[in-house]
Amino acid sequence: MKKILVVEDEESQRILYQQEFTEMGYDVALASDGEEALRMAQQNRPDLVILDIRMPGLSGFDVLRDLLNDEPRIPVIINTAYTHYKEHFMSWAADEYIVKSSDLTELKKAVRKILPQK
Repeated sequence: MKKILVVEDEESQRILYQQEFTEMGYDVALASDGEEALRMAQQNRPDLVILDIRMPGLSGFDVLRDLLNDEPRIPVIINTAYTHYKEHFMSWAADEYIVKSSDLTELKKAVRKILPQK
């Protein structure tokens, strides 16, 4: 089963993503901040990381940099409420940039594209 690490500081968002991606057949791990995400990524090597940008402590860009330094081929989807970060040079390192919405269609489509189910 493919593993997704969701990095999101808002608890309700984490729970929603866990439910949705578990229903899609993925094993989902949750991290509430960047430091926790980096620890979990090192211990459990996810197949995909869904990463928020604005979080307390380490920003999503800090996490992205450290993740890619450790494992350059790990796919990352930036999932943020802010459109203006798309122009940040670190965003270019991500596989997808999704603006958060109550409709998860675009995010789910990006996940299926990166981690197709058998």
